[in-house]
Amino acid sequence: MTALESSWFEEAQQSMHGWDFSHLAGRWQTADLPWDYAALVRERLSTDDRWLDIDTGGGELMGRFNHQPALTAVTEGWQPNVELLKQTVAKKGITLYPDAAEQLTAVPNSTFDIVTNSHGAMPVKRIAEVLKPGGRFVTQQVGATNNYALSRFFDEHYEPAYPDNQLLTVVAQMQAAGFEILRAEQAYVALSFTDVGAIVYYATVIPWEFPHFDVVRMLPKLHQLQSLLAINGRITTFEDRFMIIARKLARCD
Repeated sequence: MTALESSWFEEAQQSMHGWDFSHLAGRWQTADLPWDYAALVRERLSTDDRWLDIDTGGGELMGRFNHQPALTAVTEGWQPNVELLKQTVAKKGITLYPDAAEQLTAVPNSTFDIVTNSHGAMPVKRIAEVLKPGGRFVTQQVGATNNYALSRFFDEHYEPAYPDNQLLTVVAQMQAAGFEILRAEQAYVALSFTDVGAIVYYATVIPWEFPHFDVVRMLPKLHQLQSLLAINGRITTFEDRFMIIARKLARCD
C-alpha cells in the first residue's frame, strides 16, 4: 500500500462532531450562494420571539444568533449530536427536543413565532402546526441533486436519497399546509476539493449521498480522481441549494 492510499484510509476513519467540517479547512472551497441564510434569519428573528431551530446539528449555527436561551428550542435526530447538545446548549437553558423520527413529535403546537431550518428534515405539516398564526419560517435546503455527478461517479446505480426535496415540490407542500410564500430561490454552486483525501472524508461522513462508500472498493476510482487532480488542481462537483421564506396564514387547516 502506498503512502497516498494509507492517507485515504486514515481519512475514512475520521469522525465528525456536531455539524463541523473544520477538518476540511483549506482543502475545499464552495462558491457563494446568491443569498446569505444567516442574514435572512437575523432580519426576521426578533428579541422576544419564541424560536425553534430544526435539526440543529451540534448547535453551531444556532449559537451564532445569541438568542435568549429561555426563548430558544432546538430539535435534533442524530443520537451522537443529541448527547452533545445535552452537555452544551441544554445546560444553557435552551430546550432540546430529541427527534429521531424527524417529525417534531414532541414539539408543542402553536408555540413558536419563528422556525428555522438549515439543511434539516422538512415535515411541512408539522412545521405549520408548531408555528403560531402569522409565524415565520426560514429554511435553506440541500436539493435532491446535490453532488449528483460525484455520487454517480462512485456508484453508477446511485439515486438521490430525498428525490422530492426540491424547490417546486416543497413550495407546493407548504402552500397546501397553509403557508404564504414570501421568497423562494434555487441555486447551483461549485464545490471544489484540492485533495482526494478530503473527498474520502466528505463521502464517509455524508452516507446518504455516498451510500456504502468503502475505500477498498473505491481505490481504482480514487486513483482516477488523483489523476484528474494532477491535471486540474481540483475536483469540482456542484451543490444544489434552495431557500424559502414563508409565513403561516392566520387560518391553517
